[in-house]
Amino acid sequence: MREFDVVVIGSGSAGTSAATALRAHGRSVAVVDQRPFGGTCVLRGCDPKKVLVAAARVIDDAQRYAALGILDSVPLLQWDALMHFKHTFTDPMPAQRVRELEEAGAVALHGSACFEDPQTLRIDDELVRAGNVVIASGAAPRHVATGDEALVDSEQFLDLEHLPVSLIFVGGGYIAFEFANLAARAGAKATILHRGAQPLEGFDADAVAFLLRLTREAGIEVQLEATVESVERAANGVIVHARVAGQLREFRAEAGVLAAGRVADLDALALEAGNVERSAHGVKVNAHLQSTSNPCVYAAGDAADGGGLPLTPVAGYEGEIVAKNILDGNTHTLDWSGLASMVYSMPALGVVGLSEEQARERNLDIDVRSGDMTSWYGTRHVAGRGAFYKMILEKGTRAILGAAILGPHAEEQINVLAAAIRSGVNADALVSTLFAYPTGSSDLEYMLA
Repeated sequence: MREFDVVVIGSGSAGTSAATALRAHGRSVAVVDQRPFGGTCVLRGCDPKKVLVAAARVIDDAQRYAALGILDSVPLLQWDALMHFKHTFTDPMPAQRVRELEEAGAVALHGSACFEDPQTLRIDDELVRAGNVVIASGAAPRHVATGDEALVDSEQFLDLEHLPVSLIFVGGGYIAFEFANLAARAGAKATILHRGAQPLEGFDADAVAFLLRLTREAGIEVQLEATVESVERAANGVIVHARVAGQLREFRAEAGVLAAGRVADLDALALEAGNVERSAHGVKVNAHLQSTSNPCVYAAGDAADGGGLPLTPVAGYEGEIVAKNILDGNTHTLDWSGLASMVYSMPALGVVGLSEEQARERNLDIDVRSGDMTSWYGTRHVAGRGAFYKMILEKGTRAILGAAILGPHAEEQINVLAAAIRSGVNADALVSTLFAYPTGSSDLEYMLA
């Protein structure tokens, strides 16, 4: 039986950041993954998605300029060529990740891991003993209806050889909005079915309402309060049966996409044998990301019920915190101030810090500033479809507590605000900053003044 100081299950952002930090301090580390090394973000999520979204945005740009008569036509997106381009990013990654781990001195083990006892793992036919185990196994698609196996999941969508002419997205979260916008710009008919009254739950309601209007104006059908009950295959695609306003309706398309969220991927790990308790959200952990039932086990990223959002920066950060706690004896906790999140819709929607609802729930004395930026120069000079902002400031101190921005410069603007919140820079300091002009960042002065 081989022995390691630490065995990490998962080679994504959380697992890799933990493994490399532990190796830098001399711990013997093995990283095990049953899938190609690299994890969700670089292989099956953020990175390939952004490659496809970037190309679709070119089409969106052309559509807007053509509507003004500046361009005389809109180019067609060549899906097969775009997928080939995507593979230039994803195909080299497994070997690169293994090389990175081995250069750091870690051992890469390809196989399926499960617990034999609280400190022993079976990796295929081999038993491995660990001083500590870090569970960073990521997440898997959430199933919501009978027969929804007929739908492709987000990973399969990102690897489609041909784009269907019509698509139904089951779920109204960021995956649905991003992929529906991408598909629509590539020429497909896109329909989103969401069970709640507001899609993109967790994002600012006013900003979401603005985005919802723009999404529908772009030709994407969004059906709210639609509870999907079953899915069936049809000769020419899929049929989704959903209850809307008490009536059972059929939605038909060439293909459907399961976009109803993700759950911690833990079922194959035999957690009970390792005395590792789990919740509906992942491995139960304390403030140090240590298992509440097995002190030898830690969890990070989407596999942990640690209160963080399912984001790549969160996973990497949690992996670093786990490494520090293993090394220093549980002296580090998580700080979520200034956490930013993006929806790569068209236009993009970004949020950071507290929402207005969260600030009011905490009885904070706040100043809420919001407005339509569609007529602003920053939006008009790129022929933007529309833009909206909301700033949550603390009265008196003018501390920036949170923000939501929808528009062509949201990615840049939200990151500036994330840095400001994280470092304690207040609104007055940003207003007095001599930003390059005209840029998205320079518009922050008018949002905060």
